[in-house]
Amino acid sequence: MIGWFDCAAGASGDMFLAALVDAGVPLDTLQDSVDALDVEPVKLSSRTVTRHGLRATKVDVACEPGAHHRNLPTIRALIEGAGLAEPVTRDAVDAFTRLADAEAAAHGVDVADVHFHEVGALDALTDIVATCAGVDWLRRERGLRTISASTVTVGGGTTTGAHGGIPLPAPAALFVLSGVGAPVSGEVDYEACTPTGAALIATHAVEFGGLPPMRLATVGVGAGGHDPRQRANVLRLLLGVPDVAAATRTATAIECNVDDMDPRLWPATLTELLAAGASDAWLTPILMKKGRPGHTLHVLCPEGSTSAVTDVIFRNTTTIGLRRASVVKEELERRFSTIYVDGRPVGVKIASDDHGVRHVSVEYEDVADAAARLGRPVKSVLARAEAAARELFELT
Repeated sequence: MIGWFDCAAGASGDMFLAALVDAGVPLDTLQDSVDALDVEPVKLSSRTVTRHGLRATKVDVACEPGAHHRNLPTIRALIEGAGLAEPVTRDAVDAFTRLADAEAAAHGVDVADVHFHEVGALDALTDIVATCAGVDWLRRERGLRTISASTVTVGGGTTTGAHGGIPLPAPAALFVLSGVGAPVSGEVDYEACTPTGAALIATHAVEFGGLPPMRLATVGVGAGGHDPRQRANVLRLLLGVPDVAAATRTATAIECNVDDMDPRLWPATLTELLAAGASDAWLTPILMKKGRPGHTLHVLCPEGSTSAVTDVIFRNTTTIGLRRASVVKEELERRFSTIYVDGRPVGVKIASDDHGVRHVSVEYEDVADAAARLGRPVKSVLARAEAAARELFELT
């Protein structure tokens, strides 16, 4: 099963909770995760409301106004000491870490000095932990594999925070969403996406775009606290079975044999071929006439890139002729996501078909960069990145 969040009206913590409950997650599951934190009493309740005439679920978070301005180490200790399932702990810590980084960037302070104020209040702690518990329930009980999200409506205008008047979209929300390359839109003159909502999107959405092909099973509609005139203030969660078959298409295969070229020129040539539009380029060592060693250059490219690829070959190699053939290419659907190893981003490529995820690979360059910044061996970071990717995108 896959999920897709429709963020046309933005997102907030209580909207996430409501969408999950409306999609079938038991309210008790969310309540139990909050109770495990052993903080001030919190009571969750749900009710049916309407937004612009549409039925939706509203989840209310009842708690005493908090006097605690918790920082990231305090929040992390609360979450890690709660005895929650490992994926819940991991996702909740990830969401708060994103918020801490965003607040630090917005205010120009060190992460250790960030006191969350609004986002560290008890209701936000509840929103994040309970949402992560709800997503984990869908993984365990409904076989949820991945979640994507639409363009995020963030809103505009101004609001008042702990530091005084601030522009909207909130700087922290923008920083969090920019960290995952989320597409955003203003469109309305109020705060549509809160920093907490942005952090939950960034933590759970592996990619962004339109509704992915699926055989729809469930739609959860979660209401926000306000009912603005501009649009229905709801976050929708669509759940279904992927409807993605292996794609078959034609491509052009181009080849040439070369035996009189300095081999040190090949790496740059392959790089330039890919930049010119080739979908793949590689070399095969061969033995040519008179016993001369050489290479066969193979290039696979879409029809529209044939001319540019041919020009690169003639400009950068010593060949005086090419072979072309039309080939049938069958390929799995590919999408890209990001995982984090101790806070460092690592790109992930996911290949899928109708049966689910068939292959997952991490970007080696990202792993090497993370290893250098963390001061660790590349093999260690690679192993952790691959393990995290396999856990998040379970193979079928």
